[in-house]
Amino acid sequence: MKVEKIKIDSEYIKLQDLLKLSGVCPTGGMAKVVIQNGEVKVNGEVCTMRGKKLRPGDTAEFEDTGIEVE
Repeated sequence: MKVEKIKIDSEYIKLQDLLKLSGVCPTGGMAKVVIQNGEVKVNGEVCTMRGKKLRPGDTAEFEDTGIEVE
């Protein structure tokens, strides 16, 4: 699995924004769909909340890509 590290300057980033920022989803609409379909894991558990707040140290997974928030 490929792991990308995304550095944020705020307290948190919403899950759908993280997927878009990292490039694993080209659009916010696609991010919304894959999250609602249960295709994304946050910290190892399936997450269907697109507004889920991720903070530094949290991880998200979609298909063969892991994303670590720094």
